[in-house]
Amino acid sequence: MTKNKTHAEQQKLLKPSQGGSITKFEIRHLGYRPQATYQLDLEVFSMTDLRERAKDQLGATHRYEFHTLVLVTQGVSTQVVDFKSISCAAGSLLVLRSGQAHKYGLGEDWDGWNVLFRPEFVLPASASRDLTPAIDLDRLPEHMILRGDDLRTVTDSIEQLRGDTQFDAPRDDVSSLLRHQLHALLTRLAILVGRQQEHGTVVSPALQRFKRFRKLVEERFAHWHQVADYAKELGYTEKTLARAVEAAMGTTAKAFIASRVNLEAKRLLVHTDLTVATIADKLGFEEATNFSKFFKREAGCTPAEFRQKQRTSL
Repeated sequence: MTKNKTHAEQQKLLKPSQGGSITKFEIRHLGYRPQATYQLDLEVFSMTDLRERAKDQLGATHRYEFHTLVLVTQGVSTQVVDFKSISCAAGSLLVLRSGQAHKYGLGEDWDGWNVLFRPEFVLPASASRDLTPAIDLDRLPEHMILRGDDLRTVTDSIEQLRGDTQFDAPRDDVSSLLRHQLHALLTRLAILVGRQQEHGTVVSPALQRFKRFRKLVEERFAHWHQVADYAKELGYTEKTLARAVEAAMGTTAKAFIASRVNLEAKRLLVHTDLTVATIADKLGFEEATNFSKFFKREAGCTPAEFRQKQRTSL
């Protein structure tokens, strides 16, 4: 392994993925592609480091092919994740998954850490079964609040990761070390989430049903828009599924599906130059007019109006 480089020093690490276009609005679809001199599947850098070397890119929105943890350690920032503004004070941890869009927002009065890692760098079940269960990032909320000892411990873990990326040792050994440290960090975060929820509560059958439903929606939302399709595939009645979604999310199963379709529509409208008709087809609508009606009902404006508004604000 050669000397580690910071995120800003290796701008080629963040390149558009093969086949992914950069729109004229500078919203980029980025893959994790390190230079040959940096061959690890994980990178850690401070916000100060990024700000000093990449000022021109901080205000842009990017859609990543890698996962990212953003921990705010001091100050306050308002960051944007999938079109939602999130106020982040010291102790805020954003868990950004592959496919999400993120913008750091403006302002220089905050600092923190960024941890980038490829999805496949998380230990698989076969490798982790003798340690702890494989980590499912869906267990972690998009925004966590860490305080006191929890914040110090997580910060120390990230700083240790950063230091070990520069370990003078064979690359495979460093990679193995970092992989296990990342697994430990994610496991700790999952434990903290569980502790913040009801103590000692066994996962209810309804929550288990909802998790299965959510996973299936993520796989099929572009093709299945009806609750009946999911209920049949999962082996539940529609009423049973409805109760599970209501208990977990406080909404209906139909609304949950529509929300996921709507989010993908927004991503495609802003992050690509695809026509409304093409997006409608990709999302399983037979007619573009039906998609436009659906989108206006969910978003409060037409697809064209949403695209224009988002791009004007960049």
